[in-house]
Amino acid sequence: MANENNTAPVEEQQTQEQAQADNNQAATPTASVPQQESSSTASPSRPTARKPDYEKDVVYLYQFSRSPLAPSVSPYCLKVEMWLRIAGIKYENIDHKLKYKSKKGQLPFVELNGEEVADSDVIIRRLSDHFDQDLDQVLTGEQRSISHAFSVMLDQFTTWAVKWWRFSNPGDFMRGTKLNVRAMVNSCLPAPVLNFVAKLRFRSKLSSVKTQGLGLHSPQEIEEFAEWDLKALSEFLADKPYFFGDQPSVLDCIAFAHLVQILCLEDVEYPLKTFVQESCSNLVTFVERLKQQYWPDWTELTNTLDLNTHLPKPAPSEDKKSASDEKIEKETGDDKTRESDGETEKGDKDEKEKVKDKEIEDEPKKGIEDENKRAEEAKKE
Repeated sequence: MANENNTAPVEEQQTQEQAQADNNQAATPTASVPQQESSSTASPSRPTARKPDYEKDVVYLYQFSRSPLAPSVSPYCLKVEMWLRIAGIKYENIDHKLKYKSKKGQLPFVELNGEEVADSDVIIRRLSDHFDQDLDQVLTGEQRSISHAFSVMLDQFTTWAVKWWRFSNPGDFMRGTKLNVRAMVNSCLPAPVLNFVAKLRFRSKLSSVKTQGLGLHSPQEIEEFAEWDLKALSEFLADKPYFFGDQPSVLDCIAFAHLVQILCLEDVEYPLKTFVQESCSNLVTFVERLKQQYWPDWTELTNTLDLNTHLPKPAPSEDKKSASDEKIEKETGDDKTRESDGETEKGDKDEKEKVKDKEIEDEPKKGIEDENKRAEEAKKE
């Protein structure tokens, strides 16, 4: 079964012994082929559905929180979500604030009709069978073998070079991805404290890279190994829109998920990102093409960190106005009232001025009439 490794700064809890066991599995030729788990062999302690009010045939995806620069900083979580989008399967992300893991201690995992399925490769296989959506259906036997080889390379080897850099430079990684650890784990502890703990956790994982074998090499050699992987991937893609022609396959999901981890970093110096941009520009174009085609909500989800921007928002009720609408209407009504009052005051003022002007105009005439009246009274006397 494929080895799944979490990248959450607080949730990762893998020991050296577990890493050694995973490494031994990866060294076995059949270890990377995920086997469909039978319900009859499932552990009796398997947790019941965490979403008991599930909707039939809706996939509930448990993964890490959003990042301000990418949908996920875990290639395994992003791989599953990318597959769901390409396959057109209805799914909903569960905002669990990293409180839940699968029975295998991993993220991602999904719940389908009340059943838990863990490990990204097993998830894709199980969902492909359930929904009859095999993205590799049109591939030849040779193409399936090539896809398998590249998938193992990315999931089991290239990813360790990325992890090595993250674990060696936790501050740069957290700054480059703009991770908000406090929001991810929904903690009330001060951000500096959580960030400090996260950095310690990252650095403690360097031993797992050494146990895996890659960490025994020099930094320059580790970078070269990753560059060879990415160069091979770039040469195979060439100028094709997808790795096997005009239709996306599972390899496209996996490659996209891993490349995003390299290209999403900002404001930090990352040699592997520079290499991809300068020597594998078709991989950069590949990522941008899939973003535009399958992630139209990319900007919205990275700005809002909303896990479900892909779902339609409920329409506001006609008989119930929102507080903002009521505020706007109230302000508009107040403006109209003030405008009406202003016009009335202006009209009263104009009328008073007309009366005053009339009095001033009539005042000379009134004075002459009074003088003539006094003269007539004097004659009579």
